[in-house]
Amino acid sequence: MRTRSRYCLTNCFEYYKVAGSHRKKRGTLAMAAAQGGEPGPWLCGVSVMCCLTLACSYVGSLYVWKSELPRDHPAVIKKRFTSVLIVSLLSPLFLSLWKELTGVKTDAPLLCLMGFRIEGIIAAIVLPLLLTMVLFLGPLVQLSLDCPWDFLDGLKVAFDPRFWMLCVTDMRWLRNQVIAPLTEELVFRACMLPMLVPCTGPGPAIFTCPLFFGIAHFHHVIEQLKFRQGTVFSIFLSAVFQFSYTAVFGAYTAFIFMRTGFSRGLVF
Repeated sequence: MRTRSRYCLTNCFEYYKVAGSHRKKRGTLAMAAAQGGEPGPWLCGVSVMCCLTLACSYVGSLYVWKSELPRDHPAVIKKRFTSVLIVSLLSPLFLSLWKELTGVKTDAPLLCLMGFRIEGIIAAIVLPLLLTMVLFLGPLVQLSLDCPWDFLDGLKVAFDPRFWMLCVTDMRWLRNQVIAPLTEELVFRACMLPMLVPCTGPGPAIFTCPLFFGIAHFHHVIEQLKFRQGTVFSIFLSAVFQFSYTAVFGAYTAFIFMRTGFSRGLVF
């Protein structure tokens, strides 16, 4: 098992390394020289269309259920869980289809390209988590100062099963802390980055991939306008700010994915 995992690790990083160093003049990857196959003539076009279709499928799945209830209603959240999980489970098929359409060849298994393996998982989880904590050190300190509990009380709450039972039975908590991170990293990072890297190279892909992630958050405008949760100007201003934030944070997570080759570490 260890040998197989190391084989996966080596070929996965070789895929991204070759993708960054063998591009044609117009930005199309010359995978043939390094991987033994000819890429399709429309590599970049197919890559962008597959990513766009995947993003639209993810967002569109939220609206297949007709309801007059707001998005935070438990019934709406449960239905959206179902449709989002279905799209997320089918998302690897987009990557597989992309490989067939473009003719890109690689020895790395599909799950390896998506960041699913065992070798080096501890470091890939701990180091990005510490780096993210440093990035959010200001809000974390502010939160600790505003918290009414002291350190020991906080530890008691953290290890209290009743606290976690309240969390896992709260649909909004499950959506924000579990389902959304898992499905978004799977769809917008694990599946999109392997499709974009052969077209743009690793560096540009880090900044291109988050654009799909940021644009996908514009769908909140629909519900905010529907339930009149502010003026039109304030709603669109909030959407632009959210797009900017998610695009920047998406670039950060894409960078972590490219450096570690893991998608599970990003969830933490």
